[in-house]
Amino acid sequence: MPSEAPAERPAEVDAAAVGRHPLRSLLFVPGNRTGWLPKARAAGADAAILDLEDAVPAAGKLAARAQVADAIAQAATEPAGQAGRMALFVRVNPLDGWAGAEELRAVVRPGLAGIVLPKVSSAQDVRLADRLLGWCEREQGLPPGRVALVPLLETARGLRESYDIARAASRIAYLGALTAPGGDVERAVGYRWSPEGTETVALRSRVLLDARAAGVPHPVSGLWTRVTDLPGLRSFAGQNRSLGYEGMMAIHPSHVPVINEVFSPGPDELARCAELIAAVEAAQREGTGAVAFRGEMVDEAMAATARLVLERHEALVRAAEELPPSAP
Repeated sequence: MPSEAPAERPAEVDAAAVGRHPLRSLLFVPGNRTGWLPKARAAGADAAILDLEDAVPAAGKLAARAQVADAIAQAATEPAGQAGRMALFVRVNPLDGWAGAEELRAVVRPGLAGIVLPKVSSAQDVRLADRLLGWCEREQGLPPGRVALVPLLETARGLRESYDIARAASRIAYLGALTAPGGDVERAVGYRWSPEGTETVALRSRVLLDARAAGVPHPVSGLWTRVTDLPGLRSFAGQNRSLGYEGMMAIHPSHVPVINEVFSPGPDELARCAELIAAVEAAQREGTGAVAFRGEMVDEAMAATARLVLERHEALVRAAEELPPSAP
């Protein structure tokens, strides 16, 4: 019986070609506090999310928009060694009127890595944002699909439709489930948050599966709101990593080093991957499909997984060193 062909997202852009590397840590920075960006960079954040939504009071949103636009423009003109190591994202307000479109138009410019879109409930929300971003890219002379899109699944409907949302635009690269105490997701779903996170494991797992099935390359999760509880953060980040996420959003610079460490393969893991690949390839040259390695049987499937670990690590290193991606 023929297998069902998987549905594919719109083929607009090669994510690798526009520099969509894995991101371990994405740190929120209030849009009216762009002067804190050096602290985010010093903490080692892979990305900063300049927040124009919840972090900025209504009366200050226009001024914050101007600050954010200036910060992005400045990042685009700084020497690569200063600006390129931390990607800049902007969390905009919901696109429920012309004000949202004007906000996108103000911040989409060279230097912007992506837009974080709140309160996404359906694929239609994503398609609208995708069209608006396309217009902004053309206005700024940017290649189509240059600006990544990160839909935040903060409603029950959005979480339920995460697969369709993930497939709605190829510019989606970092979709995942964000769960935190007292936030939009807890209110929408009704769970009782605990530091152990057991009540949201199934939710985070299902959204991750949807993201992977839809072809999202680098899903991220979050959040940990207990600023001083770094052991709790490490445990929660490790749980997300074990589920299959590649990074987390963060709310405080002190969280960044912990998150980066959890989502980075250590020397022992890298060495094991390299040795496993070498053992499998040596067996293949001798006409054997499987081989004993450190007390277990491994084959090409395990070697492919090990290669992926090494490739993702190389992508992180290249992003940090600002090297172009390897030629295909």
